[in-house]
Amino acid sequence: MTDALPPTHDPSEVAALLRAAVADPATAWSLGSFGAVAEFLRDADEPVRLGDDGARLEARTARGGLRLRFDPAVRPVAYETAAGTGWSQAVALCLPADACAMSGRGVVTELGPDADALAPEDRDGVLFDIGLGLPQTDACVRSADPRVVERLRAGVGRALFDPENPLGRAMPELSPTRVFLGRFGRIEVGQPIPPPGGASPEGPHTHVLPRLLAAGRTHAATAPIPDGWVPVVHLFPPHPAKDGNGRPIPFDRGRHAAFQALLERHGVPALVGLKRAVLEALHRNDPPIDDAALDRAQRLAVRVAVRQAATLSPGLPRLADWVGRFDRPDAAGGEEARPAR
Repeated sequence: MTDALPPTHDPSEVAALLRAAVADPATAWSLGSFGAVAEFLRDADEPVRLGDDGARLEARTARGGLRLRFDPAVRPVAYETAAGTGWSQAVALCLPADACAMSGRGVVTELGPDADALAPEDRDGVLFDIGLGLPQTDACVRSADPRVVERLRAGVGRALFDPENPLGRAMPELSPTRVFLGRFGRIEVGQPIPPPGGASPEGPHTHVLPRLLAAGRTHAATAPIPDGWVPVVHLFPPHPAKDGNGRPIPFDRGRHAAFQALLERHGVPALVGLKRAVLEALHRNDPPIDDAALDRAQRLAVRVAVRQAATLSPGLPRLADWVGRFDRPDAAGGEEARPAR
């Protein structure tokens, strides 16, 4: 099967991966479900409080924060997918589908003081689940401002997007701290919520997109998550062609090589093997393979291989033939929704 996980699993290796990633300011994070995610990232020179007590990791800035608990059941799944004219790369931190469930609340619910807030001074703030009913995430907000708390309480007991609930429309004005919770982590975002049609701020931010939430999926169709597993947190190692805010940078071969090593170790073996075979065929000047029997994940793996070959070895004699077969503008694409970097 193309969706099988690597056969071996070493929790200490996963812990080392997480420690290195939390310490790296060029690594970004997301926690959430399809259509609702919180993202944490920080600038290289931004003041940060890092914590590691052996059981959990933390990174906290003035704009937001991240906490991860070491869980031996977590399996990393590294993957790439076509994005724009380039590609994205990510490591999904997954749990078995029967072990990832959160509360599933479908209405706005007051939860009381946020005793687990990252900063001690925030633990008296009142936490509200906004009732998105996500399988692997409780999407919450928090405030210690009595006026904001009063407005949030006015929406309790109703779905956030119920036309009779004024809270959904008021969220940008109120801009409470967003707190997204999963079985082994949390992300907090303290930056303002943009108004409808507005741009998200750089740095930590959230996305809640009703159209995507209506699909009822745990992740984008382009992410090759093996059957029976659900991504709870994503980490985004430094991309070779983009900075943390998606702006282009000169191609960094070191970053590229580092992620390829992660892909070899934690990627879906069949897709990693297919990509490797395509790159070898390109360098042998072989004609394109037949795509008729390839599934969506396989086609995306080939497309990424072709795009990376065009970046790293643009003079390959048969490259144009592979581009024509697998990377035409009208070729079957993939749904790109967060998380994807």
